[in-house]
Amino acid sequence: MDTRSARKHQAILEAATTVFLNKGYSGTSMDDIAKLAAVSKQTVYKHFADKEKLFAAIVLATTDRIDGMIDLVTDVPADADGLEEALTRLARRLLATLTQPQVLQLRRLIIANADTFPELGATWYEQGFERVLATLAATFRRLTDQGLLKADDPMLAAHHFAGLLLWIPVNQAMFHGSAQHSDADLERYAAGGIRAFLAAYR
Repeated sequence: MDTRSARKHQAILEAATTVFLNKGYSGTSMDDIAKLAAVSKQTVYKHFADKEKLFAAIVLATTDRIDGMIDLVTDVPADADGLEEALTRLARRLLATLTQPQVLQLRRLIIANADTFPELGATWYEQGFERVLATLAATFRRLTDQGLLKADDPMLAAHHFAGLLLWIPVNQAMFHGSAQHSDADLERYAAGGIRAFLAAYR
C-alpha cells in the first residue's frame, strides 16, 4: 500500500470508528463514513468490501492497544513489602485504560451487535480482555510460587481481581450510556479492590 493509499485507509478507519460509535452499526452508512473521511464512497469500498468488514476492522484494531497493558501486568515485582503498592499501581492503570470513554463506547457497541456478529465479539474478547486475564493469571501463579500470594486457581483469581476493579464503573457506564465515575472514584475502586483481593489471596 503506497503512502497516499495508506493515509486514505487510516482516514477511513478513523472516520468509521467515529461514525459507528456515534450512530451504532445499523445507523451508520458507507456514505457517512466516506463524507467524514473526505473520500469517495468508491474509495471506501476499494479498501473495505462492505460495512461488515469495515466494522470488524475497527473493532479488531483496538486489540493492539492491549499489548501495553500486558507489559504492565507482567511487570509486578516479587516483593512482599511492595506487593500492595505494586498491585494498586497496576489496578489504577487498568482502570484508567478500560474506563476510557471510547473503550466503554466500543464495548457497548460490540455487546449491542453480539447477536448479529457473535464471532467478532468473541474474537475481540479473546484477543483483548482474555489475554489480559491470562497474563494476570500467569503473574498470580508466579507470585504464588514465590509465596507472596495463595492463588490455587490463578485464572479465577484474575477474574476476581478484574471484577473487584471494574464491576462498578463499567456497569454504571453500560446502563447509563456514559461514564459516571470521577478520578477520585477510580482511586477508591483501585485501593478498595486491592485490599479486598489481598484479604482473600495473600
